[in-house]
Amino acid sequence: QVQLVESGGGLVQAGDSLRLSCAASGHSFKWYTVAWFRQAPGLEREFVAASSWRGGGTDYADSVNGRFTISRDNAKNTVSLQMNSLKPEDTAVYYCAARFQMATTRYHGDYIDWGQGTQVTVSS
Repeated sequence: QVQLVESGGGLVQAGDSLRLSCAASGHSFKWYTVAWFRQAPGLEREFVAASSWRGGGTDYADSVNGRFTISRDNAKNTVSLQMNSLKPEDTAVYYCAARFQMATTRYHGDYIDWGQGTQVTVSS
């Protein structure tokens, strides 16, 4: 099991950029697939991006592909989400998640460890 803590959320304007970070403790990040999800009020938790521990494989939701970039530093036990060209519809609580498996998955139920979330608000 790994403990996750997100940071970097805030209030920005449409078109701005924001970088979220997730710090892990309790176990080496090296063997975990990590992902970002988000949840807006009244909506289900939505997959955003994922990074496999093996081969550098990544996956992005269509809604963020080309605007968001997930990256990881296994030596520092951190994963980041660089968000560019933000839109009001990106407003949500963003969660970092991890699973002790090689393959990425877009289903939130496949992830065991979760952070507490960080709020991102994009004004128009």
